[in-house]
Amino acid sequence: MTDLEQFRQETRAWLEENCPRSMRTPVLSAEDQCWGGRNFKFQSEDQRLWLERMAERGWTAPDWPTEYGGGGLSKEQVKVLREEMDRINARPPLHSFGIWMIGPAILKFGSEKLKQQHLPPIVRGEIRWCQGYSEPGAGSDLAGLQTKAVDQGDHFIVNGQKIWTSYADKADWMFCLVRTNPDVKKQLGISLVLFDMETPGVTTRPIKLISGSSPFCETFLEDVRVEKDQVVGEVDQGWTIAKYLLTHERAMIGGFGRTAAGEKTLSEQAVECLGLEDGRLADDMFRAELARWDIDAKAFELTNERVTDEAKSGQGVGAASAMLKYYGTELNKRRQEMIVAMNGFDGLVFEGEQWDQGAVPRSMLRSKGNSIEGGTSEIQLNVIARNILGLV
Repeated sequence: MTDLEQFRQETRAWLEENCPRSMRTPVLSAEDQCWGGRNFKFQSEDQRLWLERMAERGWTAPDWPTEYGGGGLSKEQVKVLREEMDRINARPPLHSFGIWMIGPAILKFGSEKLKQQHLPPIVRGEIRWCQGYSEPGAGSDLAGLQTKAVDQGDHFIVNGQKIWTSYADKADWMFCLVRTNPDVKKQLGISLVLFDMETPGVTTRPIKLISGSSPFCETFLEDVRVEKDQVVGEVDQGWTIAKYLLTHERAMIGGFGRTAAGEKTLSEQAVECLGLEDGRLADDMFRAELARWDIDAKAFELTNERVTDEAKSGQGVGAASAMLKYYGTELNKRRQEMIVAMNGFDGLVFEGEQWDQGAVPRSMLRSKGNSIEGGTSEIQLNVIARNILGLV
């Protein structure tokens, strides 16, 4: 038996013993997900236990170094862990912008103090993060941001406004792009800073979208004090870090195109809605459309796996994140539209307990935002053309 086979057997046994049965069921809504944080309220004791048990092993961030609370697993072991979790339909123990975005940036660019301060609480799900990037006048042109950080010796004073800050009203800390030098080329005078959302001068206001309530907020920063030891990397060098972080965000958003662990597949939902005839989906036209989506989704899965393996081998994600982000969001939009179609008239009902308060059409409408957040589809296509296809 190889070491990897032994690791698989041990992982399978541990998951069978430690993953509660209720955590092997589909996630019903965003409220049913575990986001952690100072103010998070667990939906059940099983949800709390599942997070604690996985975090104790560092398996909420399985490939992070053990000295920062991670699992210290190799890329092959991480793949085995995910396969074994998928095998029992185990839910992710933690959804976290800390793990998906700011954590990798701190690992690569942060000081040892920042790593020790922030990474272990992220792994344990104790701190929930939000992202302060976009501004009312700086969306696709992110480098045009105007939020200013004025040097006050041992700290900065920050003033400005951020928009589309997902879950800012629920987050504990923000990673935020600020302008620390207005007298140089705009990409060269930006820094990435971290601060507690309870710092005086930080206020948030939720933004309601066409899909109903949404995670997005406006965030206002008025004379917010940020200590200099909370700068990630060097002052004025935040643009490089911001681009690195964006590759992780885009890969994360692209993941919306995949069926999450514990979630019913599109085929399973179609069978429930449309039924079978002679062992095949009853609706011929929808069956063909579903087959096309399944083929595209499988191709996307294989591409994502290849890019992930390349990243783990030290090549990084780079421009490939634009490809994953673009195609993953397009897949998710197609998926949501098909769910509306297979539900017929019920797929258009926007409220009522019988229809889960319109979860189907609201999810379809929400998916449209995937091609805007994290960089619009048009920007991603430009990146693909320039950096992957070499057309520019």
